[in-house]
Amino acid sequence: MVTRVSKDCSPDRKGVLVTGCSSGIGRATAIHLAQRGFTVFATVRKEADAESLRGLREPNLIPICPLDLTKLEQIPQMIEAVASELERQGQEGLYALISNAGGGSVAPVELMDLRGFRTELETRVLGSVAMVQACLPMIRRGRGRIVWIVTPAIIPTPYVTSIHACDFAVNCIARTLEIELQPWKIPNVMIRCGGTQTAASSRSDAELAVSLKIWPQERSAYYEPALRRWQEDMAGFDAKRTEPERVAEVVFKALCAKEPKRRYSIGHMAGAAAFLEFLPQRVVDSILARRFRNL
Repeated sequence: MVTRVSKDCSPDRKGVLVTGCSSGIGRATAIHLAQRGFTVFATVRKEADAESLRGLREPNLIPICPLDLTKLEQIPQMIEAVASELERQGQEGLYALISNAGGGSVAPVELMDLRGFRTELETRVLGSVAMVQACLPMIRRGRGRIVWIVTPAIIPTPYVTSIHACDFAVNCIARTLEIELQPWKIPNVMIRCGGTQTAASSRSDAELAVSLKIWPQERSAYYEPALRRWQEDMAGFDAKRTEPERVAEVVFKALCAKEPKRRYSIGHMAGAAAFLEFLPQRVVDSILARRFRNL
């Protein structure tokens, strides 16, 4: 499908709300869109991150703090601030919600930190749905769209369940919304990111080292050899990760397309992951089991 860019879809200071803008893809996307003419509401949890964004002195970039998606009570005040600014600028509504917030950790399912997993589920799934519910009235008025930043999550990837399980859910939510919102022609676009340079990816080695020290030895001993080999394998993967600015460029493309694709792939190995989705589930599971057995 050829992506068409129309003057009707030009930035023209249209309002875009991006979650999780303290670093990585969220920050790069917020800056990129603001510099190209969108009015960007960039949400962060910490005032220091909001101050860092203000320090860029980008007139189209408006930090919104605090917004912690595990604290749903913060959403109404944030929505009020966004709606007030859109009205002040004479905008009809919100042009896009870009759902990006989230992190994740490395662990076998047996050893996952359930409190951390709950936080990730609340942020990526419950919090994201709450944001959709809060923003849809403005999106309808703005004849806008919803963009989801996700991993290629339809394939089972050992040791990163806390990330991919959320993206399995988000994939379902986005595809369901695409059907439910047909009467208003509100696209739900997934930007499916392969290996991307983010703060989370750079922390994984250090966090895994700490986890191996605090996990119960009688259980972690079963996994440690495989995790060590996985870590070595990931070192080569990490060297090929894509810069988050490349993801931001794809987001811009999706926002400016008159008829956006429902899925865009960007990042190291994203294309390979997308290809695996076309294969039967049994075949995919067998391929991945064999790959991880050989690590």
